[in-house]
Amino acid sequence: MFIDEITLKVIAGNGGDGCTSFRREKYVPMGGPDGGNGGKGANIVFEVDKGLKTLIDLRYKKIIKGPHGVHGKGSNKYGANAEDVIVKVPEGTTVTDMDSGLVLVDLINDKQRFVVAHGGRGGRGNKSFATHDNPAPKFSEKGEPGEIKLLKCELKVLADVGLIGLPSVGKSTILSQISASKPKIAAYHFTTLSPNLGVIKLKDNRSFVMADLPGLIEGASEGVGLGDKFLKHAMRTRILCHVIDMSGSEGRNPIDDYKVIRDEINKYDNKLAGKLEIVVANKMDLPNAEDNLSVFMKQYPNIKVFSISAINNDGLDKLMIDLADELDNIQNTPVYNENEFESHMIFKFKEEKPYVIERDNDIWVIKGEKIEKLFKMTKFNEDEAVLRFARKLRAMGIEEELEKLGAIRGDEVQILDYIFEFKE
Repeated sequence: MFIDEITLKVIAGNGGDGCTSFRREKYVPMGGPDGGNGGKGANIVFEVDKGLKTLIDLRYKKIIKGPHGVHGKGSNKYGANAEDVIVKVPEGTTVTDMDSGLVLVDLINDKQRFVVAHGGRGGRGNKSFATHDNPAPKFSEKGEPGEIKLLKCELKVLADVGLIGLPSVGKSTILSQISASKPKIAAYHFTTLSPNLGVIKLKDNRSFVMADLPGLIEGASEGVGLGDKFLKHAMRTRILCHVIDMSGSEGRNPIDDYKVIRDEINKYDNKLAGKLEIVVANKMDLPNAEDNLSVFMKQYPNIKVFSISAINNDGLDKLMIDLADELDNIQNTPVYNENEFESHMIFKFKEEKPYVIERDNDIWVIKGEKIEKLFKMTKFNEDEAVLRFARKLRAMGIEEELEKLGAIRGDEVQILDYIFEFKE
């Protein structure tokens, strides 16, 4: 089954907790803190596997979770890092963050890896907090939470040349004649339900990949038929090979056929519309083909047209040589603009404060990634850890901000699901 788009949730592993411990040995008074740090949580890593051709392996994996890091121990023993979770995906997979709508990565090279969700760092043990002023801290950190992301994985097949055209114009027949690909061929529309790839090898040892892209009909750019699903696969191609039934054997007018497909491509994407296009006039062995071709050439004198009969294997060698020549002079262009990638968010957004304070009935609610992470990494069963948390809040200006907003001592303050009292 060909699956080219899936949505899944990835949860990276939390870091292991740091340890609060003191060295206790006979004849070693005041041994000092020796709590080790926790280990790092597992990353979720996508890796390209050239052998995969579909995202079907991820279809039933609604959630992918990474293991947590190991907790630190006494005697300065650090917890082990968790092993990363490697998820195999096919070449041409684009990963998009559903929350931001921006692209995380476009995976197009074999063995290419990308961390889609980072594991949390390990919490620090009390040994790490020892200072000259506080040589024996009685607190440690919890591990940092791992990243949680909702991702859309979209496969756009890698091919140099894309065969496009209305159903039953002979695209699958062309691919079967010039490569070892064996696409399904029958005398009805939508025989091809998924892209078929074929490797074309010429006598001069040049080669390229051709894709038969199915389902294009009028309204394809808006989801009619199969076209909306497969037009995206044409985005990676360098040449559009537009196949037309020049004989009109389906009762259609070849010029109208050409206009229908061009209109859908123009509506779908400007980049796709700007790709080099070669028209392949197929079924030239049938009646009316020559007359229709003459009319077509008069209306479109500047378009490169190749006359072939795919069923008889006539004219295909010349077409393949010309495609190879064109490919020698065409560079790959990126599918996405730089501003579509998530790394560029830093240029778009700038928080004035790392938190937001809102009033919900009688409760002051504090929100913000930095403050929530600090909260999650604090061990509230250790008095010194609680005092450190309070100092951090004060240093961030939260106490002053609460007073400006009208909070008084004794009011309730909420961070995540935890509610505590605002006091000195």
